[in-house]
Amino acid sequence: MTHEFHDGERQLQRQFDTERVAERVGGFVADTIGDKERAFIEGRDMFFLATVSAEGHASCSYKGGAPGFVRVIDEHTLAFPNYDGNGMYMSMGNVLQTGDVGLLFIDFEGQTRTRVNGSASIDAADPLLPDFPEAQFIVRVAVREVFPNCPRYIHEMELVERSQFVPQLGHTTPSPSWKGMIAEQAGVDTLPAHDRARDPNTPVAER
Repeated sequence: MTHEFHDGERQLQRQFDTERVAERVGGFVADTIGDKERAFIEGRDMFFLATVSAEGHASCSYKGGAPGFVRVIDEHTLAFPNYDGNGMYMSMGNVLQTGDVGLLFIDFEGQTRTRVNGSASIDAADPLLPDFPEAQFIVRVAVREVFPNCPRYIHEMELVERSQFVPQLGHTTPSPSWKGMIAEQAGVDTLPAHDRARDPNTPVAER
């Protein structure tokens, strides 16, 4: 498979004389997830998610979890859980409208990255849901393009500590302090009816 370049891409390629190299690099684009890509994706504990609304407005968000929270179901499909956030659902709302997504997986220690483009869907009754405690629903991505990306500008960084807010089996996830601030300023009824932050006995942590 080779990426089909649109007019905007071609315009810049001609301007900077990169058409020939672009054709070569575009040949590395695949429409399936291979064993190497599977291992890389499932080994990550975060990725960046790009979405677009029906009006064409783009949004980019960070998604984090325990290593392996993104699963490769088969060579054409990957899935990940959606955890509690700030309640705006800007990314997932876009998924409901258009489904168009781009995912960027980065290994900062190994200074490598992989990009995945495809069409996403949401399922609140997905059979994977029990595998991810506290997940609201599962997002599945039908893969259209998978390809490595030039790693030269990736800064080498080391993991210090994973977020204490990542849900884990047998562990009580703390509530973020900002929810308590909202409840104090606007009333506890501002929080969703099922939100554990309504319970004063729920542990609270900064962030």
